[in-house]
Amino acid sequence: MEYPRIRSLREDADLLQKDLAAYLNCTQVCYSRYELGKRDLPTEVLIALARFYGTSTDYLLGLTDRRSPYP
Repeated sequence: MEYPRIRSLREDADLLQKDLAAYLNCTQVCYSRYELGKRDLPTEVLIALARFYGTSTDYLLGLTDRRSPYP
């Protein structure tokens, strides 16, 4: 499964893959594989990205188009 929204959010924030990799404490190659769907997002990474971007995990996974987090 590809995760295009994590790439889109990163690009909208003018961040590089290495920036998010540092935040997540992983390598740039590892983070790249998340974006490309070559590696599944672990739950803790998914939650960390949702918090970082101020959105919901459902939005990151493409389950909703509502970008704002749930109340």
